[in-house]
Amino acid sequence: MAGGIRHFLQFADFDRSELEWVFDRSRIIKDRFKRYEFYQPLADRTLAMVFEKASTRTRVSFEAGMYQMGGSVIHITTGDSQLGRAEPIEDTARVISRMVDIVMIRTYEQAKLERFADHSRVPVMNGLTNEYHPCQILADIFTFIEHRGSIAGRTVAWIGDANNMAYTWLQAAHKLGFQLNISTPPGYVLDTARCTIGPHLRVFADPIEAARDAHLVTTDVWTSMGYEAENEIRMKAFADWQVDAEMMQAAQHDAIFMHCLPAHRGEEVSADVIDGNQSAVWDEAENRLHVQKALMEYLLLGKNVS
Repeated sequence: MAGGIRHFLQFADFDRSELEWVFDRSRIIKDRFKRYEFYQPLADRTLAMVFEKASTRTRVSFEAGMYQMGGSVIHITTGDSQLGRAEPIEDTARVISRMVDIVMIRTYEQAKLERFADHSRVPVMNGLTNEYHPCQILADIFTFIEHRGSIAGRTVAWIGDANNMAYTWLQAAHKLGFQLNISTPPGYVLDTARCTIGPHLRVFADPIEAARDAHLVTTDVWTSMGYEAENEIRMKAFADWQVDAEMMQAAQHDAIFMHCLPAHRGEEVSADVIDGNQSAVWDEAENRLHVQKALMEYLLLGKNVS
């Protein structure tokens, strides 16, 4: 690893070789876990988890992962810390990073995460922001590799909202050399200031066409956290963007389906798809545990592991 503190604030922070290292380590770490092999390279290390957004999978996967790697965990929310009392984020970063070895933050604005990282003496990881969700995409791509091999040269179809997942998939497509097909309802399209149409991105008005010949079809809830007031409007706007059997039939015959969860059957995905044979959702959810262990290992130890 290059000198200096490394952070993982968005998928684009790592180059292709680093991402491939994390995927390879994820495989090794998962295999050890499945064989009940003792492996605790992060003994005596402490992870601080800072939550300003609610979580199930992020908390469980990071907390269990750090314990399994031999470390300890401190859980912090705005309700039980000075974060909820308007302490400057820079001051919080200066203090917390003198007491722990690595920090995960799940918050709203990416800018707040970046301000924390700018004043941190230890690595900072993005557990989710409004703009990006890089740990989830690490898990998704690792899951694809497990099921179908390298994602390079393949096609991923994103169906639904142009949210933090969509933008992180776009960064991944550029880094790892696959094509991303995106279809969003009118009014919920990609921000052209944040992306350009090119070799790795194709935009479709028709979601069926976006899914056509894709190797992976993936989606998310129609109403993300923070947009609950728009729920009724979004239900109508997204009605034709449900991933159902017809859409999966347009994809490759061995295409797999993913969803970062929580899912709403009958809305963004039909029950027969998420619970069907093409679904890799449960492997995907489990793999948050393994890729995040590999990520923490890399940020703290670099490649000095066995």
